[in-house]
Order: sequence, then C-alpha cells, then structure tokens
Amino acid sequence: MQFLDPDHPFFRRPASRWATALLPLAWGGFEVWAGDPGWGVLFIAAGVYAFWMLILKGPAGGSE
Repeated sequence: MQFLDPDHPFFRRPASRWATALLPLAWGGFEVWAGDPGWGVLFIAAGVYAFWMLILKGPAGGSE
C-alpha cells in the first residue's frame, strides 16, 4: 500500500490528479505569503510529492 496510489479509481480522471497536485502547492504559497513558512513548506512538500506521483510518474496504465 502506497501513501498516494496513482492507480486508485479516484485518480482515473486527469482533473482529479491535477487538483490533488496543485491545490497543496497553492495553499503552501498562501501560507508563505501569510507569514507562516512552516506550514508553507509542509504543504509545498506535499504538493511536490503529489505532483511527482500523480502527474510525472502517473498511473501504471498510462494517462487517458
């Protein structure tokens, strides 16, 4: 079992994969802008990991 499984049925749609990757990055940017870099780094790291797993690596069956 992976922490973030790109083959899970929820991530079949590309929009779900992109939203899961980009929303933490946006929220991390907001946290840094709001003056809380600790939370910002945490959310940016989660977004980078999600982007790597869901967009760059992608599902085993390939993208639709």
